[in-house]
Amino acid sequence: MTAVPETPAGAPAADEAAAGAKRTPIPEYEPELRGRAERFTVFAFVFIPLIALLASVPFFWGWGLSLVDIAIASVFYLISGLGITVGFHRHFTHGSFRANRALKIALAIAGSMAIEGSVVKWVADHRRHHKYSDAEGDPHSPWRFGDDWKSVAKGLYYAHMAWMYLDDKKTSPRRFAPDLLKDKDIVLIDKLFVPIVLFSLGAPALIGGLVTMSWWGALTAFFWASLVRVALLHHVTWSINSICHTIGEENFEVRDRSRNVWWLAIPSFGESWHNLHHADPTCARHGVMKGQIDISARVIWIFEKFGWATKVRWPDNERLAAKRVSV
Repeated sequence: MTAVPETPAGAPAADEAAAGAKRTPIPEYEPELRGRAERFTVFAFVFIPLIALLASVPFFWGWGLSLVDIAIASVFYLISGLGITVGFHRHFTHGSFRANRALKIALAIAGSMAIEGSVVKWVADHRRHHKYSDAEGDPHSPWRFGDDWKSVAKGLYYAHMAWMYLDDKKTSPRRFAPDLLKDKDIVLIDKLFVPIVLFSLGAPALIGGLVTMSWWGALTAFFWASLVRVALLHHVTWSINSICHTIGEENFEVRDRSRNVWWLAIPSFGESWHNLHHADPTCARHGVMKGQIDISARVIWIFEKFGWATKVRWPDNERLAAKRVSV
């Protein structure tokens, strides 16, 4: 593991002494460990969509997929995926822009539809990742077991998905997301995570059934636009934790092993330009170099033009030049 980096901008300050020497620091982990029921639930939500994804090829071969399924799956992938990248990540975790109340609520609901955890939990885990990126304390570093190929292979699996159900420690929201716990709208949406999950899984089937006026249309829409869509989005998101911390290009100086992986840019909506993100975490655009497509940044730009997003932290050329890796 590398040395522990300093807390990046956009995460809560780690220096409790500044708030008073006698103040008791808030623990980074919840006092109770993950219970068996919680770990089994996470395991199920990881592997059931994965099984659907693996089954999609033979299921697709010659039957079982229509333009209606593709349309519904695409819309739900777009909404839930941007809810994660624009909402959970760039807005709630790093404060890359300010959203008005309606947009804030919409982003929190959309991100929850990705079924990657409730908004408060997701943000707390990700802020802890940035505080200890690729160092002791990082919840999902692929380098946690060592640098040899066997350790990295094991680390890739752990960083990609296993950490969610093998790690007993629970990140403390009071320590890493106190700002969200003070927001009544976000606290309510966090509590409504289960109903939002049910809507995310059930709405595609309902739409598919109504459009085709058949149970078969409902079933295929549920398979493609619920299970396969969730599985695909999960693995694209998790690839940022695993692949983008293992291989790729380093264009900007960072204290960890975050890298840019171009072939993940489109499905991840620009999140795979991960090297710049770790060099400048609060920047609203991750793909800052020529040819680096960043769909999430364009969506934020649209929100800004409509007046829904303000104080957007766009790239600063001088700051980027100072962090640029010399060729």
